Amino acid sequence: MPSVVGLLEQRELGARRRVDELREEADRVQAELAVAEGEWEEWVIARSRVGEVLGPVDETEDHAGTERARPAKGQAEEASPVSMAAKPKSQVPVWRQGLDASVLSMDYQRILQALADRHRLHQGPLTCQEMAVLFGLDAVPAKVEALRSKAKRLVARGWLAERQPGRFTLARNVTGPGGGS
Repeated sequence: MPSVVGLLEQRELGARRRVDELREEADRVQAELAVAEGEWEEWVIARSRVGEVLGPVDETEDHAGTERARPAKGQAEEASPVSMAAKPKSQVPVWRQGLDASVLSMDYQRILQALADRHRLHQGPLTCQEMAVLFGLDAVPAKVEALRSKAKRLVARGWLAERQPGRFTLARNVTGPGGGS
């Protein structure tokens, strides 16, 4: 008859082998996950870049969310029609039924589009840091705070909701760019 200690050692050895196998499998899954996340981030950045290239240019704001210097009065006649058309969009109107997202500047439309996509896919709200990564921006405080400022402005004007602090989603009845309202 085997000893109790011998039986315990056998079971311990079996359990250790199982733990080692599971760790190897977990390492393999972690490596696959890292590759998949990298691919996903590349596609998000690519989609963001295509949106920037194909979208209209807003001359009053740069992609960091800061206002660019406007031309002096003498230079106003030289301003392009695109920059003249973009000036009214630099303000965020209060949302109302029937108001289309095209009244907003491209930066605000990008925020709405990202949240509309999340809503359509039944995913939860986004933080500003997640938005920065989604838009291909460095998630540094300056960029994140610029997005937070825009998101808060959209909340204040009824376009977005902030049901949890720092987590933004579309407000009720807002569908985002291209989806009507």
